Amino acid sequence: MSDLLRDFAAAVVRHPDKVALVDGKGRAVTFAELDARRVRFAGAWHRKGIRAGDKVLVAMSVDADLYAALAALWTLGATAVLPEPALGLAGLRHAARVTRPRAFCSSGLYRLLRWVLPQLWGLHHLRLHRQAANCPDMPPPAGTDVALISFTSGTTGAPKAIPRSHDFLAAQYSAIAPLLHNAQPQRDLVAFPVFVLINIASGQTSVLPNWKMSRLDALDPAQLRDWMHKNRVTRALVPPSLCEMLVQAGADASLHTVFTGGGPVFPELIDRMHAVRPDLRVCCVYGSTEAEPIAHLDATYITSDDRAAMDGGQGLLVGHPVAGIDLRIHKDEIQVAGAHVNRGYLDPAHDAQNKIRDGAIIWHRTGDAGRLDAQGRLWLLGRMGTDVKIGGRMCYPFSVEVAARQWPGVRQCALMAAQDAACLVIEGDRAQAALWQTRASALGIARVVHVASMPMDKRHHSKIDRNALRARL
Repeated sequence: MSDLLRDFAAAVVRHPDKVALVDGKGRAVTFAELDARRVRFAGAWHRKGIRAGDKVLVAMSVDADLYAALAALWTLGATAVLPEPALGLAGLRHAARVTRPRAFCSSGLYRLLRWVLPQLWGLHHLRLHRQAANCPDMPPPAGTDVALISFTSGTTGAPKAIPRSHDFLAAQYSAIAPLLHNAQPQRDLVAFPVFVLINIASGQTSVLPNWKMSRLDALDPAQLRDWMHKNRVTRALVPPSLCEMLVQAGADASLHTVFTGGGPVFPELIDRMHAVRPDLRVCCVYGSTEAEPIAHLDATYITSDDRAAMDGGQGLLVGHPVAGIDLRIHKDEIQVAGAHVNRGYLDPAHDAQNKIRDGAIIWHRTGDAGRLDAQGRLWLLGRMGTDVKIGGRMCYPFSVEVAARQWPGVRQCALMAAQDAACLVIEGDRAQAALWQTRASALGIARVVHVASMPMDKRHHSKIDRNALRARL
């Protein structure tokens, strides 16, 4: 099985002068330079007293120093604690409270937080040392040692802390690397940190965003287009919200592939991407914070029968489960197990809600409803507990939303229950409201509500925040 540190070291040897990362300011860092930072940070932090098993809370800009810091902490056998960025200071406080770190590693304005937040008082502060420092020879961390602690998005409750061992990260690498494999050198625009780690271990170049991922709603599509052009991006690994911007602004001919996930990828979005670039390869990746990836779909293989099934209320096709994952449907819920599926949370109380122990197997409850077709492909139906009664039967959101998104003038839509009745909430051209009502009535939905904008998730701005929407109705 792969080991990220070992594979990174091998990439440094293979091509030390190749660009590993281009940060949001356009600064290129080679594999050799990234490794030199790792050694420098690890040496300085070892002198500071950081040892194997220590938890270090990390608050840094997403740049080369962040990934060098992660590699340095792993070199020392320490555990990196990564707060949920979309939650801001609340997420950082929560991370400090539940993990009780020994040290705080920060850069830029984040360094001021150690004076402002009581949760950080008394912690060792790790600076990003620029002077030379030798790293002592350290035994490699054990596979079962915790490499990092990340958090769920908090969309459905308080963020849950997820410990990830080195074995887990290696298994995740083994699951993702085949999806990204390309014999030719690539320049990937990467909006997902886990894919940056995969690229570093694989020896590929990652171009980081030059915008805040927590402020996607404020991003100008032209800025995205210009950033990709400037950096000669060949592939984009981005959420659906950024795919929407690619449709609006267009993309250079150098871009040949888009991997997208972090939210549902509807067929109408794929169609609009192909309308702009007919030769563009679009690959949809389905997963969750606890299990990434679960399934994948090359849009090239979506057939006319698949389209008819989606329009007919059969759900949203997300493709075959990836190699190395076990998947079952239990009472409509998608449940998964495997080496790259998180086996438990930092707080065991969360395990009772989200994990099912079946002998030696631990099944993760995704909270998503779905089904498997005769070809073994996975179809999403929506979140568990969001089904709505229509015409005497319970219907999950995607059984209506996939088709409704293709109605004239519809930009976003959500099937909800309001006052114990089915309601279709639509963002779009209000001039089409009469047509929407006619088509909704034909489906047995009596009420259509127009909204100026849909509340979206804070992490990727690609999923409707149904709790916030429900509060509006």
